[in-house]
Amino acid sequence: MGLIIITALATLLALFGSISALKNKNVLGIVFGVGTLAVFGWFTVLTIIHQGFPAAH
Repeated sequence: MGLIIITALATLLALFGSISALKNKNVLGIVFGVGTLAVFGWFTVLTIIHQGFPAAH
């Protein structure tokens, strides 16, 4: 359960960072922000699918 929360928070922070980089027209920030969003978002989704929400014991 803790892993899901941590990766979901990292996904949300990557989302806010990507939006901020888009507003500032920072190309490198956009690339890394969207990349981080994709990796952590996908990891969050797969963790929820694999472990379930709430986590099964």
